[in-house]
Amino acid sequence: MTQSPFEETPATLLGLGAMGTALARTWLAAGRPLTVWNRTPARAEALAAEGAKAAGSAAEAVAASSLVLICLLDDASVGATLDGVDLTGKDLVNLTTTTPAEARARAAWAEERGARYLDGGIMAVPPMIGVPGAGGYVFYSGSRELFERHRDTLAVPAGTTYVGEDPGFAALHDVALLSAMYGMFAGAAHAFALIRREDVDPVAFAPLLRDWIRAMAGPSVEQTARQLVSGDYTDGVVSGLAMQVAGTPTFLRTAEQQGVSPELIAPYFALMRRRLDMGSGEEDLTGVVDLLVRER
Repeated sequence: MTQSPFEETPATLLGLGAMGTALARTWLAAGRPLTVWNRTPARAEALAAEGAKAAGSAAEAVAASSLVLICLLDDASVGATLDGVDLTGKDLVNLTTTTPAEARARAAWAEERGARYLDGGIMAVPPMIGVPGAGGYVFYSGSRELFERHRDTLAVPAGTTYVGEDPGFAALHDVALLSAMYGMFAGAAHAFALIRREDVDPVAFAPLLRDWIRAMAGPSVEQTARQLVSGDYTDGVVSGLAMQVAGTPTFLRTAEQQGVSPELIAPYFALMRRRLDMGSGEEDLTGVVDLLVRER
């Protein structure tokens, strides 16, 4: 009988919330021996019925495998869970959502305890895990050697994208993309609020909004990136900053007339006005990025 490659390196997973449970099930379905632990034992016991080994403590779970995957609530939970646990020689892959600074500090913390460290930022929701073609993937940063060693294992639940040796880069990419997502959601919420009290079917309006965002966002994001690299914010401009700022009062009056708060869009309009006041009317909107970046 041919041995599964996953049988060569058993893994441990700490944390069985919705995401942790989804990850565990994909590894179990792939035939990987998996030890699991959760602060609430019932969740581990449920996975034991599917083939996992339920550990009685975090220390027992860590001792069971050289590869330890962590998917907890936050960085503080990671520290509390692993406090006093022997990490010598362990490969830690931290999939907990953290800040870049927390990830860097946790990498140093792991190294001090004799462990190797890889940080991960999950770009997926639980239903996307283990579903080919769903579009979910995970950013990884930190030890390149560690990433390559476990790449096949990490690729079981979702795609993998390595973004650099800096342990904070996975969290940085994760939060940057999610921040853009919430900004998009804010714009969509404002749009739906404008039509909320009118005889406009939100279901019929939705594809119009979706297609417009798609048509505008893709080219705009790529042009912003090019302009940031070149430093020329006037390159390829179609609608200059002056023209766009001139149109913002119409959006604000429309919100007022529709009985909608402008609080989701007014701050961005204010930044546009500030940039224009600096004498940059021929620029694109890229200069707003520089207004947001504070001196350290």
